[in-house]
Amino acid sequence: MRREGNPEFIEALARGLDVLRCFPPGVGAMTLSEIAATTGLARPTARRILITLEQLGYVRAEERGFSLTPRVLELGMAYIGSMNLWELAEPHLKHLVAQTGESCSVAQLDGSDIIYTARVAVPKLVTLAVTIGTRFPALSTSLGKVLLAALSRDELNKALEEPSRSGVTPRWRPDREEIEDALRTVRARGWAVTDQGLALGIRSVAAPVRDGEGNVVAAVNVNAHAAETSVDTLVDHHLPLLLATASAISADWAAWRARPLETTRGIVRTDS
Repeated sequence: MRREGNPEFIEALARGLDVLRCFPPGVGAMTLSEIAATTGLARPTARRILITLEQLGYVRAEERGFSLTPRVLELGMAYIGSMNLWELAEPHLKHLVAQTGESCSVAQLDGSDIIYTARVAVPKLVTLAVTIGTRFPALSTSLGKVLLAALSRDELNKALEEPSRSGVTPRWRPDREEIEDALRTVRARGWAVTDQGLALGIRSVAAPVRDGEGNVVAAVNVNAHAAETSVDTLVDHHLPLLLATASAISADWAAWRARPLETTRGIVRTDS
């Protein structure tokens, strides 16, 4: 049965993606039965999909079952490369790290989660490891608050209805009234701060990255250890530097998106 009744929907492709997404964090391999149960697919269907993915190099057969291969990372890196976000943000993040002595990141929204798309880290003992591609529940992060606050009412409802796929249980799990209050504050300030809402010892401040039309396309943050950096330091010292960085990345983003892609017979095309 086609999902949402769309006649253009390719069910076989969707099932293949379901299989790739069904592997939970920290699980090295899954059996055919586990994959079929998690995806809701019949065992023969799941088996054919796994054989196809194995031949394409995205999964490998092991003694216990099947596991993902590093080639899966190509799918995410293709997105990052197409957006050019890492190349745009890297020099600005490095400068911000030099100014603050703290790790700095860029993330974008995916359902009710954030996904890190750029990061320059400072070696420190932290509760949760973060790399490009790491996923966290958006509401419990400063990055996520900035991104959620920029959504329309319908977009926000849709995002919050999606279950998190991060595998992390946050310390702060607000009800809807608390969510509305928090996002209202973010909209009024233009930035967000989180104090150990995701995990003990982690606090951060974040600001939006905007395109040439003023739309929020990402968020950038300064992340610190609570034992070393106070909220006052985050807001009084790091925030002004962060806001300047967010503005610089936004300007580069707008310029990059407005660049001519092709000039043919005097006609200039852009991707904006």
